Amino acid sequence: MTIYAATKKATESMGHSYAHLWGLPTTMFRFFTVYGPWGRPDMALFKFTKGIIDGTPIDIYNHGDMYRDFTYVGDLVESIGKLIDAVPPPAPEAGQSREGVSEHDSLSPVAPFRVVNIGNSNKVKLLDFIEAIEAELGRKARRNYMDMQTGDVPATWADASLLKSLTGFQPDTDIRTGVKAFVSWYRDYYDQ
Repeated sequence: MTIYAATKKATESMGHSYAHLWGLPTTMFRFFTVYGPWGRPDMALFKFTKGIIDGTPIDIYNHGDMYRDFTYVGDLVESIGKLIDAVPPPAPEAGQSREGVSEHDSLSPVAPFRVVNIGNSNKVKLLDFIEAIEAELGRKARRNYMDMQTGDVPATWADASLLKSLTGFQPDTDIRTGVKAFVSWYRDYYDQ
C-alpha cells in the first residue's frame, strides 16, 4: 500500500464512522486520474503540455511502463451530478437484510454509506497519453526516462460498474478527445 492509498482509505474509514454514528447518508467518491481544463498545474498533463510547448524535457517515470485510468473532468462532473440521487439507504435494523442490494454494491451493512469508483474502467499506457498530447500540439516531447518514483504504482484503473448500475452512466471520453479539449483550453488560457 502507498501513503497516497492509505490517506484515501483513512478518509473513507472516517466517513464510514460518521455515517454510522449519526446516520448521515454518505457516498465517498474514488476519482481515477482526473484531467482536463482548469485542472491542477502540478499534474502530469500540465507538465507534459508545458514541457512540449517550451521544448524542455518531460520526466517519464518507470521508463513509461505505467498505466492509468484517465478520467475526463466533464465525465467526473456528470458522474457526481447523477450520484446526487443515489442516496445510500439507512442501515437495516439488527437481523434484517438489505434485500434488493446488488452483491457488487459497496453499501455498508451498518451505515448509510458506500464507496463509488469514478473512472473509464480502461487503463491507458502513459506513453499513449503523451503521444496524444504530442499529436495535438504537433510536436514531439523531449523525453527524460526515469526509474519508478518511490511510493508510486505501475497501474491503476477503476471498476465503475457500481456507478453505472446506480446512475446508468459510464464515463467514456477517450484520451484523444479529452487531450484535445485540454490543449485548446491551455493555449487559450496561457496565450500559447
